[in-house]
Amino acid sequence: MKILVVGSGGREHALVWKICQSPHSSKVYCAPGNPGIAQLAECVPIKASDIPGLIAFAKRQQIDLTVVGPEQPLADGIVDRFVGEGLTVFGPTQRAAELEWSKTFAKEFMQRHGVPTASFRAFSADQLKKALRFVQTAPLPHVIKADGLAAGKGVVMCGTSHDSSATLEEMLSKKAFGTAGERVVIEECLVGEEASVFALSDGTDFLMLAPAQDHKRVCDGDQGKNTGGMGSYAPAPIVTTEMLRRVEREIIVPTLKGMSAEGRPYKGCLYVGLMLTSEGPKVVEFNSRFGDPETQVVLPLLEGDFVELLLASCQGTIANLLSAPDKIVSTGSAVCVVLASGGYPDSYETGVPIDGLDAVTRDPSIAVFHAGTQLRDGKLVTSGGRVVGVTAILRHGALRETIDAAYRAVEDVRFRGMHYRRDIGTKALAH
Repeated sequence: MKILVVGSGGREHALVWKICQSPHSSKVYCAPGNPGIAQLAECVPIKASDIPGLIAFAKRQQIDLTVVGPEQPLADGIVDRFVGEGLTVFGPTQRAAELEWSKTFAKEFMQRHGVPTASFRAFSADQLKKALRFVQTAPLPHVIKADGLAAGKGVVMCGTSHDSSATLEEMLSKKAFGTAGERVVIEECLVGEEASVFALSDGTDFLMLAPAQDHKRVCDGDQGKNTGGMGSYAPAPIVTTEMLRRVEREIIVPTLKGMSAEGRPYKGCLYVGLMLTSEGPKVVEFNSRFGDPETQVVLPLLEGDFVELLLASCQGTIANLLSAPDKIVSTGSAVCVVLASGGYPDSYETGVPIDGLDAVTRDPSIAVFHAGTQLRDGKLVTSGGRVVGVTAILRHGALRETIDAAYRAVEDVRFRGMHYRRDIGTKALAH
């Protein structure tokens, strides 16, 4: 099979890495890709936002399967366009992906179908005064979210009514997040521990991947600003087998049934960001694609043919995989430490030379996934806030060993201003 992966970050590198392990893949392309992906696949200079260009390439190269990594093309209807051209593509349609690209839709959908989540109110820009009055009386703290896609940064925790008012002014009046913030959702603050689960669905049936835990804050101890993710590990022991079954029963099943009932059958990867509260699991957010950096720890643990799973989602045959004697399972543990540019998630320097990756990648238990790199005059340099994810993968042994292996590998990598958290995975040790 000829397979095309759309995107250029760490998530897409992990997808390409896993797809290349399938005997079904004879040729893998990535658009636009990055220097790390280029070591595994042929990168083509087509932006993820260039849907007509991607369709033309897929037709010209007779691509058998396209896998969409980032959220924006999904929100723009890339799946609808590909299917309309008779092309096989993994991912939800534009209407199904609204679970991610509109927080208001997602919250109202959960309310309609009894999916547990935080209580909320939604306000548009012309309702700023109402929103300001609401935060004066609503119990603190408040979680204020931009309605649209904001690259994982459109969520602000507000401890005082003054903070909430200032945030609302920034989002609704000063357009801090552009069109993504033309509407906002104000939620109660859920208390508990966060986790991420992934359901690969064909619209009816689904298969769960290993539960993971992301680390969103930029500094140790969950301090500092929100980021796109500073690291992750899987499996997350707080998501016990019993808890996972409860998530399936109370969240995944009613969500998939509700989407089908509303004429939006959900095919693809449904990412559920959870808060495990004293009342049980509640949805913090939905994503309509693989999470980043969680993909960099979840996919390495997946045993079985990943391409077969992707095709089953597209073709409506996941039930066959669930009943197969050698069905796809996850084993072992993985820990990913994201190495970021100094200053991230605020302004940061780019074009900084990166050293030491060759030594790291010689270890078969370590995978390095490129997120913000580029080649300049033959030298690998930084090109983004999150530069690489260093992932340790151990099939046996305690999670503590996997954490130690990841941090030993990190010590070999160097670039000016390099910043990373030193506590990835330590929450798990308490469990």
